Amino acid sequence: QVQLVESGGGLVQPGGSLRLSCAVSGNSFSSIGTMGWYRQAPGKQRELVAIIIGGASTNYADSVKGRFTVSRDNAGNTMSLRMDRLKPEDTAVYKCNVITKSPGAVSYWGQGTQVTVSS
Repeated sequence: QVQLVESGGGLVQPGGSLRLSCAVSGNSFSSIGTMGWYRQAPGKQRELVAIIIGGASTNYADSVKGRFTVSRDNAGNTMSLRMDRLKPEDTAVYKCNVITKSPGAVSYWGQGTQVTVSS
């Protein structure tokens, strides 16, 4: 019953900032194990951008370290991705993902939101 909806995408100039949000519904606090953001650019494979394990541990792709910040609320109802100093190579469809706790983990995906960095 878990559903995810992304928002906040759009067109920004290089060096600008953008904040993406993911609204999670149908979840329970104890069911969420991992939350994260992925992106996929045209002609490229889907790439992990940032993840949150539990309530605090985070990991980022090398290409976004120091520029992106991922966060979530305690209940796992929302997840955000703050993107600063954006580059044209950040252009992609960004999707949020949640994985329930193991054993029997299940992965859920949102529909995605387009981020375009261009001047």
